[in-house]
Amino acid sequence: MALVVITGGARSGKSSAAEMLAVMRHALGQDVHVLVWGRAEPAEDPEFADRIARHRADRNPAFATVEAGPDPAILQRIPAEELVIVECLGTLVGRLMEAAWDLGASGDRLREADAEGLPEGFEQHCEAGVEDWIAALTLRRGDTIVVTNEVGEGVVPAYATGRLFRDLLGRANRALVARADASYLCVAGRLVDLATLPNEACWPED
Repeated sequence: MALVVITGGARSGKSSAAEMLAVMRHALGQDVHVLVWGRAEPAEDPEFADRIARHRADRNPAFATVEAGPDPAILQRIPAEELVIVECLGTLVGRLMEAAWDLGASGDRLREADAEGLPEGFEQHCEAGVEDWIAALTLRRGDTIVVTNEVGEGVVPAYATGRLFRDLLGRANRALVARADASYLCVAGRLVDLATLPNEACWPED
């Protein structure tokens, strides 16, 4: 099995890079499953619904699309000899946060969260959900491509939920790249091989 992680900013080309890899594997006879996470209430966000529709239209018709939920057990239902694409980890983290919020806040919308604080136990619940997915992805016996986002290079989010999302995804990216067989940073359609870069700072030589 191989775990490949492709990270990058919005519209950087990371999904295209993942699809290119998947097309190569599909040409060798490997079935491809794309895990996606739709919004529970898409009508409330027409722009997001339009983005989902465009992603679906652009997706290779030979790939099977799997609507996933917060439970990583769905990975066990896909045969190990078949390829899984996670599209994308950032959306997954957002869905895990929404699920945790609904469990602990009596259905209050996540966007109404206080700017300075989070409900008691909310952060720990989200962290546990993300850790479960990292374990499931890294322990999967089949080939897996994880598409994810770089979200820590902008301004500090104004709301506590936004700051938590940034931190959860940043830590998840580091954990997955550390265990990946190959990892890339996509910038303007070009790929930087992260495996060739140092993971420790060195003092400059005289």
